[in-house]
Amino acid sequence: MAHLRLGRTLVLANPTARSGKGATAATFVQRFFESYASITTSFDLVLTERRGHATQLATRTQDVDTLVVLGGDGIIHEAVGGVMTLPRHSRPTLAVIPMGSGNDFARTLHAAINDAETALAQIVSGKRRHIDLGLVTSDAGEAAYVAQTLSFGLDAAIALDTTRRREANTRQRGSALFATSGLKIFSSGSQGYPARLSIDGGAPQELQTLVMAIQNGPSYGGGFRVCPDAVPTDGLLDICYNVLVPSTPRLLALFALARVGKHASSSAVRFGRLTRAHVEFVGEEPPCQVDGEPLLGRSFDVRVLPDALDVIAPAVCPW
Repeated sequence: MAHLRLGRTLVLANPTARSGKGATAATFVQRFFESYASITTSFDLVLTERRGHATQLATRTQDVDTLVVLGGDGIIHEAVGGVMTLPRHSRPTLAVIPMGSGNDFARTLHAAINDAETALAQIVSGKRRHIDLGLVTSDAGEAAYVAQTLSFGLDAAIALDTTRRREANTRQRGSALFATSGLKIFSSGSQGYPARLSIDGGAPQELQTLVMAIQNGPSYGGGFRVCPDAVPTDGLLDICYNVLVPSTPRLLALFALARVGKHASSSAVRFGRLTRAHVEFVGEEPPCQVDGEPLLGRSFDVRVLPDALDVIAPAVCPW
């Protein structure tokens, strides 16, 4: 079987991923590349030490051919933000060894989750693909690249709550963690956040936003298929947002259906695809998250960046 040649390779590994299992996986990866030296022309592994460290390191990868990121969606988000500061021709190809709680970017790639050995095998037998990213800017002067998901409202509050609980070392992981946060927040009886949404320059829609997710891939929250048809290679971002404010029991039922993407048949939500969008919230600043990280502001501009990044996808990836 032919193997990819990874060239000059840098591994950025989060040793605290999955309650310290990231450190064990990093040791395995180190031994793998030392044992199979023909796969790379050079190899280095760096353990991240703090939040934002992967971004700092990734900004200096212009002489790297393949950047392998070991950890969850948080370190992938950081690495993407760093790589995107480089000119397009200088950006390394991104590969992931998923060792996180949600692993939604890895789900989009159809990569093996929390299994470093299989993930490495998928990388060396994989295929290079161009993928899109999103870019969001806010009136608070903040900006972020969207590798997987951008959301506003209660679903953003859920995502941020799962991040907080995970950092507090809760025993729950993945979709179970997202589900329990969702039950708590969706049961609050919120009537949503007043907002205006304009898609691709169209007339603004007046909304009471409970859920608004703009996706590059289909899922977040550890596999909740919020935009089930999203693919990161079509030059578009997918959007799911509520157009009605359901009762709390119906809202909870929709949340349960979203686990497998079956909320799409509900009249309470609407789906679409876009190249750009403008979202403006009236009054209270809404919860907002990008790949699990908070973003401040009341007014947001979002656009797709087609073919912005090269990745290694497993051979089984259908797109």
